Amino acid sequence: MKLCREFYLRSGVEVAKDLIGKKLVHNSAAGLTAGIIVEVEAYMGRIDKAAHAYKGRTARTEITFGEGGFAYIYLIYGRNICMNVVANVKEIPDAVLIRALQPVEGINLMIERRQKNNLRELCNGPSKLTQAMAITKNHYGVDLCGDELFIETVEDFQPEIVATPRINIDYAGDAAKFLWRFIQKNNPCVSK
Repeated sequence: MKLCREFYLRSGVEVAKDLIGKKLVHNSAAGLTAGIIVEVEAYMGRIDKAAHAYKGRTARTEITFGEGGFAYIYLIYGRNICMNVVANVKEIPDAVLIRALQPVEGINLMIERRQKNNLRELCNGPSKLTQAMAITKNHYGVDLCGDELFIETVEDFQPEIVATPRINIDYAGDAAKFLWRFIQKNNPCVSK
């Protein structure tokens, strides 16, 4: 069952933890691809020096100031696309970075896009999963309650979740120590 808007209208940390074990689906013209979310990071815009929205509203972060349940897509290092899920209510800019997936549908299409045969390495990083799933900058602002790009529940699946500090945010001072990275324990598709 597709997640409803209310799921997203909570704090980024709550949404992040609850996204572990859900399935990200992209219904593209080339075919459907999907993966179980096994790693995420929460970014709490108002109180988190690591969050893009921490210093205020920009054209890039505008979507994070809207209500939860929309895609925040951006480019890093000039070439890598990352996907975030906007969380919380309007004017509270929380977001959840999807860091890794366990591929479950459209695997041959993912292999073709990534030019990798190793199932574990298809989606074990934020830009790897967007490449495998064909998520582009054009998906910025897409409604995750729609039919193209969405997240759904996985029946009878309750993963064991572990909280750790987030990755590659040493610049964020004390915020770098927050336990806002959530992973599915012992899943081989987690990024690192």
